[in-house]
Amino acid sequence: MTDAPRSDMPHPAIEAVMREQALAVGYAPASAREGFAALLDLDHQLASILQSTTEPMIGQMRLTWWYEALVKLDREPAPAHPVLQRVATSVLPAGVKGADLAPMIEGWEALLDDGEPLDDERITRHAEARGGVLFAAMGKLLGAERMDAMGIAWAEADLAAHLSDKAVAELAGRLAAAELDAVLAGQSPKGARGLTGLAVLARESLRHPDRLPGHPLRAARLAWHGLTGR
Repeated sequence: MTDAPRSDMPHPAIEAVMREQALAVGYAPASAREGFAALLDLDHQLASILQSTTEPMIGQMRLTWWYEALVKLDREPAPAHPVLQRVATSVLPAGVKGADLAPMIEGWEALLDDGEPLDDERITRHAEARGGVLFAAMGKLLGAERMDAMGIAWAEADLAAHLSDKAVAELAGRLAAAELDAVLAGQSPKGARGLTGLAVLARESLRHPDRLPGHPLRAARLAWHGLTGR
């Protein structure tokens, strides 16, 4: 494997999401916050690859590097990359393996521009490999089981909020809306509210697309969820 690539600078839209998600991290138990934030950093890092790559082949090469790097965390010291080092120090000790996280790469590969429009199969593949894997790992940190379904719905909603193709965005949004309502039914346990708060924010994006990340009403909705679990 080659040397670690430089850390990709987040796209401004991703920076806004990162600031908002930091509020959700604050509702996680103190012992899990570092790992929770590290996993979100990993997701943002992978998103930045697609945001900053115009050549699909280059994007594929960069994603392949990340796949190999995650798998190697289970048997080698982390390379000199801050995201990988955070994962190694705050996620792996909780029992989440690098190989458990590597399938996230397949989710982002599903979005590489190959000249064909996104269809429901590719959207589902992205959501399962990205959101399902990410939320399962976060759930392990928080002691919350079976969070992958919530992660899949979250990823579908997040994709819908960031696509410029209106028709594809509506398709992804339809897939997510009913699923988010189902997984958020009832009161969320206190220890999992940092994670379920991400799903609440994703549902807010579908219900109020004019309220972008950082909008005060989104922050208020997250705070209410953090306090009540609703």
